[in-house]
Amino acid sequence: MEFSARQIAEVLNGKVEGNPDVKISNLGKIEEGTQGTMTFLANPAYTHYIYSTKASIIVVNDDFIPSQRINGTLIRVNNAYTAFAKLIEIFNKRPQEKHGISSLSYISKSAKLGEDVYVGEFTSIGENVIIGKNAMIYPNCTIADDSTVDEGSIVYPGVTLYRKTIIGKHCTIHAGVIIGADGFGFAPQTDKEYKKIIQTGNVVIEDNVEIGANTTIDRATLGSTVIHKGAKIDNLVQIAHNVEIGENTLIAAQTGISGSTKIGKNCLIAGQVGIIGHLTIADNVKIGAQSGIEHSIKEEGAAFLGTPAADARKTRRLYVYWRNFEDLVKRVYQLEKMSKK
Repeated sequence: MEFSARQIAEVLNGKVEGNPDVKISNLGKIEEGTQGTMTFLANPAYTHYIYSTKASIIVVNDDFIPSQRINGTLIRVNNAYTAFAKLIEIFNKRPQEKHGISSLSYISKSAKLGEDVYVGEFTSIGENVIIGKNAMIYPNCTIADDSTVDEGSIVYPGVTLYRKTIIGKHCTIHAGVIIGADGFGFAPQTDKEYKKIIQTGNVVIEDNVEIGANTTIDRATLGSTVIHKGAKIDNLVQIAHNVEIGENTLIAAQTGISGSTKIGKNCLIAGQVGIIGHLTIADNVKIGAQSGIEHSIKEEGAAFLGTPAADARKTRRLYVYWRNFEDLVKRVYQLEKMSKK
């Protein structure tokens, strides 16, 4: 399918700068752009590629000012990154060929399935489960008793939803995710053994949440572990019992969040972050990769980095001192020798 620059600009509410009739049939990276493809420039680090790319159309921010001649046609928009994400969605509309109930699946008689639901081979749907209309449950999934997968949600192969798990509307649960397993709760005994604390709660995933492959989210000891609407969770993330993740918060891969921690709205948590239990993280907080969070962050919009984590600006300054630490020690020794003469 081909689209002209004029058509694309209408979709993005953008302004064409160049040939409005030039057409593209595919998307590509700016550094690998070829004739007939469209790309975008959002990261300033890639600016030099805009002068050499052979892409026919380039989506840029409104305030972009070229310093050289550009061969392609520009489409100026308010936010190039967001606009290109919208275009990717248009080019890769979810195929609708998956429909119907496989004869090789198991569906309990008490389960309720909405219209146009897809259930793949070797998937098991338990007692009193509710599957909303247009939901897609791929092969080899287990949807345990009293769970819900609401309208338009996708559950990819090999996902396990323990009992009473609630998945909202238009969520995406990638392969291998386990939601609702027991939280890690053990009470120490006088004989140095541990007694398991029964986990009686569940997990609630609100609307428009995406959960990456092989992530695990534990059910609450009491009440619910809650992932609020719009949150995006990467692959290989561990979320413990009674954790609460705020709206539109992003969590990158290999992060671990301990029990009963509450994370606010619109936070950005980078990869391999560790957060201990029973903390509160304010709204709009940014936490750098491999940080260790051992106390609550109450200041909205704060940025933290390091282990143990501290204000990101302070941590970067301290890193400069640490990098020069050997030279500083040598200077101190020299000064001590000089003072003894």
